[in-house]
Amino acid sequence: MSTSAEPPPRRRRLRTLMAVLATALLPAAGLIAATTPAGAAVPSTPSGWSLVWADDFNGSAGSLPSSSNWIFDTGFSYPGGPANWGTGEIQRYTADPANVSLDGSGNLRITPIRGSSGEWTSSRIETRRSDFKPADGRVLRIEGRIQMPNVTGGSALGYWPAFWALGSPYRGNYQNWPGVGEFDIMENVNGLDSVWGVLHCGVAPGGPCDEFNGIGASRACPGSTCQSTMHTYRFEWDRSVSPNQLRWYVDGQQFHSVSQSRFDATTWNNMTGHSGYFLLLNVAMGGAFPNGVAGTGTPTSSTVSGRPMLVDYVAVWQSGTGTTPSPSPTPTPSNPGGGHNARSTIQAENYQAQNGVQVETTTDSGGGQNVSHIANGDWLRFDNVNFGSTPVTQFVARVASGAAGGVSGLVQVRLDSLSNPPIGDFAVGNTGGWQTWRTVPANIAQTTGTHTVYITFTSGQPADFVNLNWFTFS
Repeated sequence: MSTSAEPPPRRRRLRTLMAVLATALLPAAGLIAATTPAGAAVPSTPSGWSLVWADDFNGSAGSLPSSSNWIFDTGFSYPGGPANWGTGEIQRYTADPANVSLDGSGNLRITPIRGSSGEWTSSRIETRRSDFKPADGRVLRIEGRIQMPNVTGGSALGYWPAFWALGSPYRGNYQNWPGVGEFDIMENVNGLDSVWGVLHCGVAPGGPCDEFNGIGASRACPGSTCQSTMHTYRFEWDRSVSPNQLRWYVDGQQFHSVSQSRFDATTWNNMTGHSGYFLLLNVAMGGAFPNGVAGTGTPTSSTVSGRPMLVDYVAVWQSGTGTTPSPSPTPTPSNPGGGHNARSTIQAENYQAQNGVQVETTTDSGGGQNVSHIANGDWLRFDNVNFGSTPVTQFVARVASGAAGGVSGLVQVRLDSLSNPPIGDFAVGNTGGWQTWRTVPANIAQTTGTHTVYITFTSGQPADFVNLNWFTFS
């Protein structure tokens, strides 16, 4: 998929080496290194907070991290996404225990390896949950205790460990970065004693987050180097104050903050109004950021293989009571003032969450994008859809299908829960091609008020059976 219109996430800033060294050599006098041993348990929940989610990576040595908690990204890109994960990094990601596994002592190890052919492999995992977001009036704390790969100097050129978060609408789209938001909680390159914290948002290039640089800051790890021991990296999203605040910490010491007041309402809503974020852990090799800092292509022949990033735990807490963040509705182009107007044309790609689909460029009139690769069990979620006080009785959708003969399915509308019965549906089969569009109406039960709308897809076959461009109610 082309990335010329809007570059993908983590196409990195080119920091000057002088600036890097200046931050990496900050004095550490008076600072105390963390003494908690590797493999320690997730810290107890602080008073006044509740635990939202955590993984302490306990398990037998050589086993994979929990597939209930993590998705394993493999290859050189997302399916249909930008090559080399959009950053120029050279490694191939795998789910091989040699690259990603538990160490049997309560840690996750992500290990880049250079094979006999010269190919680098490594790993990248992301949380299945993509709804990490503070409720209104509360603070979300995302934290990981991590030792960066213990390698420095020329031997470290190209190493790029990271702990970060992406806005959930990026899943299946790959065209909406940086607008959906990215929080880089911990990044490091080339074995420098420095942690970077960065926010990406808005548009690229330029925009309110100065893309492709992002809004960032960096500093040396307190007390002992980032490579020699575990340090705790934390990001906080504070909705308890107005304007809201974003904050970055290492070992409890704040080194970066960004205020909501820095952004226009549309930019802020685009990166915070959706259903939340998913978390990622990876060690890349080479790419724009390490190359820019080194002033040369990386890795080099001097780069050593097999130095892992160790992760003791990842945890998410929220201030106040309750264990589940409460997502807020997302303003969309169909109704920028608050959610979706049911009687307007709702673009399918403006979902707040999805399962199983992708987004592609459409040739339908008006251009833009459509949702694609839709099969049995897939769904789209649209928050805060306002039907008004006069009942709507019809659902109309713009669909296309290039499904093989005998392959068809139902496009259904459900309200407020995936488990609720459909209020209406229609059947669709081959329309003459995946970009041969047809407008199809369906009667639905009379509906008023404001609801979460799920568009669900049911078929008797596992094959893709429909694309969806837009829908509306009347």
